[in-house]
Amino acid sequence: MTDPGYEQARDELAEVVAKLEAGGLPLEDSLALWERGEALAKVCDRHLAGARERIETALAAVEAEPD
Repeated sequence: MTDPGYEQARDELAEVVAKLEAGGLPLEDSLALWERGEALAKVCDRHLAGARERIETALAAVEAEPD
């Protein structure tokens, strides 16, 4: 299964957090949501790291251009 895009992962993570903050879930459901949230946070982090790398590469290319 492929990772969701950044926006999709971010939105689902926000839903997971809201459900956990609302409380009232059985322990097993809470644990499953927490695990899903951790996985989604890692997906978001990978997307952001990739974006950061692209920006740094682009900036380095601009700085390397002769004036």
